[in-house]
Amino acid sequence: MIQKFLGAFIAALASALVLSGPVAATPAKEAPWLPEAAAYRLTLFLGNLEPLPWDDIETAWTEPYRGSEFSVGALAWLDRKSDIEPDGLLDAIMREDLQAVFAEATRLVALRIEENLDRALAAEESATAQLAVQTARELYRAFEDGIAAADPEAARRIGLAWLELNSSTGSVGVLGAGATSADRDTMEAARAVISGYLAENYLLDSFAPRRTLSALPETAVLSGKVIEVPPSLPPGSDIFDQDPLPLLVLNFEEQGIDETDLPLVAYGDMLFDSAQLFGSPAQDLGIACSTCHNRSDVNQRLFIPGASHQLGAIDVDGAFFNPIFNDRRDDPLDIPSLRGLRFTGPYGRDGRFASLRDFTRNVVVNEFGGKEPTPFMLDALVAYMLEFDFLPNSMLTTDGRLTDTTQEAARRGEEIFNTPFARLGDRSCASCHVPDANFLDRQAHDIGSVAPGYEGARAGALDTPTLLGTAYTAPYFHDGSLPTLAAVVDWFDETKSLGLTEEDRADLTAYLETVGAADEPYEAFDTENTAFRLAFAELTTFASTIDTLLPRRDAEHILLLTDTVAADLSADASTMSNLPARPEVYALAERLAAVGAAVRVEDWEAAEASWTAFKSEADAIEERAF
Repeated sequence: MIQKFLGAFIAALASALVLSGPVAATPAKEAPWLPEAAAYRLTLFLGNLEPLPWDDIETAWTEPYRGSEFSVGALAWLDRKSDIEPDGLLDAIMREDLQAVFAEATRLVALRIEENLDRALAAEESATAQLAVQTARELYRAFEDGIAAADPEAARRIGLAWLELNSSTGSVGVLGAGATSADRDTMEAARAVISGYLAENYLLDSFAPRRTLSALPETAVLSGKVIEVPPSLPPGSDIFDQDPLPLLVLNFEEQGIDETDLPLVAYGDMLFDSAQLFGSPAQDLGIACSTCHNRSDVNQRLFIPGASHQLGAIDVDGAFFNPIFNDRRDDPLDIPSLRGLRFTGPYGRDGRFASLRDFTRNVVVNEFGGKEPTPFMLDALVAYMLEFDFLPNSMLTTDGRLTDTTQEAARRGEEIFNTPFARLGDRSCASCHVPDANFLDRQAHDIGSVAPGYEGARAGALDTPTLLGTAYTAPYFHDGSLPTLAAVVDWFDETKSLGLTEEDRADLTAYLETVGAADEPYEAFDTENTAFRLAFAELTTFASTIDTLLPRRDAEHILLLTDTVAADLSADASTMSNLPARPEVYALAERLAAVGAAVRVEDWEAAEASWTAFKSEADAIEERAF
């Protein structure tokens, strides 16, 4: 995403501007979710999906959430740390009573906060009291965003109470100096503020029915007011780019063309990295095309509980991104690579879209609930994505044959790949994965890998995927059910009764691994090619696009551009540890925001002036950095 590139830019900028020591733009690490708070937030998220994933809701309480720093699930944690009995919650889950699950889970978390506040007040040692307060405060995170959205004044009041509670627990000092005693009166007064609000909103015998589960306080729900709670991803989610960074191979770069000379492609590049293209919640969460298709490849870190069944998979027609488009089936798909996109039509897993333009519109409007894109936006996105190329592979000729440099096993596997099998209707692997056609046949086939939707139904045909670059896109099949290329070979041999020997399987696997390999699969950074240079190239590209749009007075597309990048740049500046370097970065963000502000009121002279200032300051930074 643009934010990632700009983050790299800021890190390098800080080093360039201030030579007193190494610095980096490192976002603050989020404190780990306590198991019971994590289970609660997972329950809220999963409870809003259709159909309800009851197995996942149960797992949220019985198993550690993905990526958790705790080795046990919430129920086991409670058994160790609490006297609270979760029987009511377990019974509600067993009965699949969503309202009861919400009520029991809400009370459980609130009781855990109270339990730790009791321990803080009863503690004789300040360290024990501080730990109890810290635990209670971390549990309060489960409700915090709901309170902030519904009752900002109460959120401020409770926030002050937490500060007072924490500061009044006393301290043992340092090496015997600076010791202070606990201020019991202040602790009790602060605790009364927190407990009073919990009693009124989260510790009730019954709760009003909720069509959408959220952490909103009960008084706000009963008021009848429409309150928008900012969308959030549940604990265990990961939408950040993987490391190492995949190599982006673009056709125009291979031809020696600079993207600054291709304004339509440059704008499409920005759109591919912009969450502004989508609707809520994707837009609010910063999810863009590049979130899943990182640098045209696959983001193998991506995981959202309830929307992903494993890493690198997502259910794009579920209830989360666009309820209207929900097919009411739990059918997450393995994210496909977009490399070589201009060669891989038709598009979609079942090949239902002959046009990349129609496919792109479907993703924006239907899958992610975005507004109808303008023709210019679609033109730009398509123009950019058509530049995606396959990874270079010196072990393959241009017509898809192995070179003489490949190992013997792979060459034996090539013969098997091209051999017709009676159990395949006298067709070979190469009949569908045609070597001289980028290992495609541009058709859809039912190979038996899709389970029928109901008894007596046909399973369904899937678009033939290319084999190029597949060494880096595991797992395999539409649902990512096979972990390795060797497993793919085994599956075909076993399900189609091909009669391959163990040596045949090994040779065919070696061939597939060779076809799917690449000379340079990941971005290489050194003293000459740095993350900063990559990021600054993005800024230069952006500049060329603004230079094209401003004279045309194209307000809509300028604003999409400025709103996207100015916000990302400002957000990244706020995370910089190098304080002296921050003003320079904020200045760039402010200049960009000023362009957008002037465009909104159609003050084109001011927009031009702000844009000129932005370019001048960016050039000065480039000169110092390089």
